[in-house]
Amino acid sequence: MKKISILFSVMILLFTGCQEDKGYFLSGSVSGMEDGKKVYVSEYDAETNSTSPLDTTTIQQGEFELDMQNIDLPKLSFLSFEGVNGNVIFIAENEKISFDINKDSLRNAKISGGKENKGLSEYLNHLNELNRKMGKMQQEMRQAMTSRDTAKLATMRETQLELRDNDENFKKDLFNRNKDSYLAVMLLTDMLKMKTLSSAEVREMYDEVSDRIKKTPMAKNLEKVLEQNKAAEVGSKAPEFSGPTPDGKELSLSDNLGKVTIVDFWAAWCKPCRIENPNLVRTYNKYKDQGLSVISVSLDRPGQKDRWIQAIEEDNLEQWNHVSNLQFWNDPIARKYKISAIPATFILDEKGIIVAKNLRGDALENKIGELLQ
Repeated sequence: MKKISILFSVMILLFTGCQEDKGYFLSGSVSGMEDGKKVYVSEYDAETNSTSPLDTTTIQQGEFELDMQNIDLPKLSFLSFEGVNGNVIFIAENEKISFDINKDSLRNAKISGGKENKGLSEYLNHLNELNRKMGKMQQEMRQAMTSRDTAKLATMRETQLELRDNDENFKKDLFNRNKDSYLAVMLLTDMLKMKTLSSAEVREMYDEVSDRIKKTPMAKNLEKVLEQNKAAEVGSKAPEFSGPTPDGKELSLSDNLGKVTIVDFWAAWCKPCRIENPNLVRTYNKYKDQGLSVISVSLDRPGQKDRWIQAIEEDNLEQWNHVSNLQFWNDPIARKYKISAIPATFILDEKGIIVAKNLRGDALENKIGELLQ
């Protein structure tokens, strides 16, 4: 009986020891780096949009190892190396994660271990290939512009649109296969920032993310942004604002609503805005007597009021109201409307409800005509 008790105790100790060995284990082989060079591990902090150091080790005989603490939820993490620019992105999860790294090509590092990093590797490979194709295409487009080859330019633009469509479809498919993964939130955040999808579309997909992943800081941050974006979405009440006019008076949105109102964000320095302005003038002249109102919000730079006023005169925009705080992208009105690119237009009904966004040319004119009929 004594021998059985001793054997049972040993088994208990072995089992307990295995249970205590929690966390994740990092190991990797590195080529092109000297032994003794430090390897740093850090993680992404979604609240501060920065990285926080976690641990460090050194390269020995071309390899490194690190035994990390247990984590409750997956985290976006990074490996960086002493004296080397760039880093290796991975997702920390309670698994053995291995790396095959070359000093001269960190972004092409091979990562294995865990379902999180399998999906991440697929995503990073896609982005690398997409960037390669887009870079090559931009170079060819510059050459076509120099040689004034309009036929090739048209073909290249079609190919560019096809690449973007393929990128959107790839990300949607990858998302559908990884709804219980940290990668799902990374994909949605990317598509929102790159305007691949609208905020409403991203919100709809976010609802499909697992409850476990929604507990991560990055998911909570995305949820907060999506909630904030509701203020400037179709169907929402347009955020109220007021701002200084060219003659120094204060003008508010609520006091200048028409049957239909266009809130147009632009700037004197914005070439696409200046190209679009004749279309806006044409639309206004066609429908102003039927109740169309326009308020232009300029994102011109501090100290450049003269350029703002000059652009209004040059483009024949003095027919309607203008405001600007001359604070460039920090304009408080632009921030209320979540403006990250211009030109940007919001079409409001007589109650100030946003009924359409970012229409150009004939599409803008047709929509205004439809609303006023």
